[in-house]
Amino acid sequence: MNRFSALIIVPTLLLSLTVASQQRISVDMPPNTFKDATVKVQEAIAACRNIPGAVLEFQPGRYDFYPDSAVKKEYFISNTSDEEEVPDKIKTIGLFFENFKGLTIEGHGASLVFHGKMISWLFDHCEDITLRNISVDMERPTMSEMTLKTITPQEVVAAIHPDSRFAIVNDHVEWYGEKWKSARFHVVIADTVKGIYTYSSWDPFYKSKAALIAPGLVRFTGNFATFKGAPGNILTVRDVIRDQVGAFMQHCRNVQLENINMRYMHGLGIVAQFCENLSYQRIQIIPQPGSGRTMASSADGMHFSGCKGHITITAAHFKGLHDDPVNVHGTHLQITEKISPRVLKLRFMHHQTYGFAAYFAGDSVMLVHSAALQGYGMAKVVNAKMLSPREMEVTLDRDVPAAARTGDCLENITWAPSVTISNSIFEGTNARGLLVTTRKKVVIADNTFYRTGMHAILIADDASSWYESGPVQDVTITGNTFEGVGYNQAPDNYVIAIAPENHELVRGYMVHRNIRITDNTFKLYDYPVLTARSTANLIFRNNRLTWMKDYLPAGAERAAFKLTACEKVTISNNESSLPFKPEVQLEQMSRKELHTDLTVK
Repeated sequence: MNRFSALIIVPTLLLSLTVASQQRISVDMPPNTFKDATVKVQEAIAACRNIPGAVLEFQPGRYDFYPDSAVKKEYFISNTSDEEEVPDKIKTIGLFFENFKGLTIEGHGASLVFHGKMISWLFDHCEDITLRNISVDMERPTMSEMTLKTITPQEVVAAIHPDSRFAIVNDHVEWYGEKWKSARFHVVIADTVKGIYTYSSWDPFYKSKAALIAPGLVRFTGNFATFKGAPGNILTVRDVIRDQVGAFMQHCRNVQLENINMRYMHGLGIVAQFCENLSYQRIQIIPQPGSGRTMASSADGMHFSGCKGHITITAAHFKGLHDDPVNVHGTHLQITEKISPRVLKLRFMHHQTYGFAAYFAGDSVMLVHSAALQGYGMAKVVNAKMLSPREMEVTLDRDVPAAARTGDCLENITWAPSVTISNSIFEGTNARGLLVTTRKKVVIADNTFYRTGMHAILIADDASSWYESGPVQDVTITGNTFEGVGYNQAPDNYVIAIAPENHELVRGYMVHRNIRITDNTFKLYDYPVLTARSTANLIFRNNRLTWMKDYLPAGAERAAFKLTACEKVTISNNESSLPFKPEVQLEQMSRKELHTDLTVK
């Protein structure tokens, strides 16, 4: 049955819309015209506003979106840019949804292609939203790629991907796109045969002389004596500025993303900020098959900042990212002034995170000693207001403890989600597989972490660098396979790192607790397996440790497990077929806090 066979025109809408049924609204523009569909799509979105349970439909095919007719609105987005990098926070949005409730966007396999730097879709204060069956791509990705053909100490010849527009100006390659040109460069080399993504530099290419020797083929002449690359490797280069993101949601509830392919995202990935109950099913963040491209995101894949409720990620596939596939965290704000016994002035400290309300009336908060990451007092927020993009003022329901001091932080413990990540594949990144710092229940089950450049899983918490909170209290890591990870982080290339940034250790106080790592398979090329700091009730049991031959050379011999200032740790009953006997290294803790059948150093 053709769902578009019986269309009824509704003139009272005064819009170019077609309605397949009372609840179904289709974009009144055929696909594959290669014309700007932005206005027609926004008209269809507007027609859905007062129809509870409406379904906004695309026909299968390609729709193009241009910034000239896109929605422009100011948004401050976590982990993106500071005042100097991007002074103007006006975002350019292709599909804009604000204050919608009970809406389904049905793509029917449509491909949405964006021109210039844009946010593909944005949900603002929406509830009960489903987005499904679409692909998102950019006509000119902001990642430029070239395949290395020949390399000598004096020159490199490279074939530039057809999607990577460039010009040779004054003997230098200039990367450009639709109304933009790269100015600051971050480079990763992809060995797609081995699945290894390593950091590199644009400097030797920038300092060389470039000449076009055939269509798309460039010879760089200069000093490449220390350049590490091999014929067949793909050099990927992007501008570090995060002026837009792939997609954005803020203050939304009950959002489902289903069967979505993000073929390229600029800036940061799919960002959720202060949202509740998010379900991501069958999301692919990988380049379009057959495109010849290597990268699908210039930074993270999915980023969750200050969310609550439950986050579910299942059957996802991440491949080709310049940063972490998944990051879940809150934000510590620093106390800069005690205005009165119950009123605090707070400041966003990390240069790329600021400008959004981080506390709301009724929220529960924890006061935290920054250096020790030790919580020492709870309260509820009576009132919260922005003083400036960098500062907030909060009024609490009780006096601040006498122990509070300038430089401590406030953690919002209401906006902390539980998380389930399962049956997903993490590969093709120079960075971590996933980061998760939340005090609610976390389950990481039945995933594959394939040759991530850094830790497959990082549990952090800090109040001195990224200011990403908070402590974990219930984490299960089970049924996963970890293969060849951590090659960008030696000698601290642990597969799993529990690494809170507490610069002061307080006797008897643990930052993290109740972490169970069981029934996983670790395919190792080097000695490190697990590091943990300031963690209580840690279990590493019933895992399988195997050795990878002919992959990467192992480093210097060292302990497989490193524990620092931990309590009540069990490492036992693990199956090992390694060419060495795993050992445990202890620092600043008693031997009696460890139960193990391994040798302890």
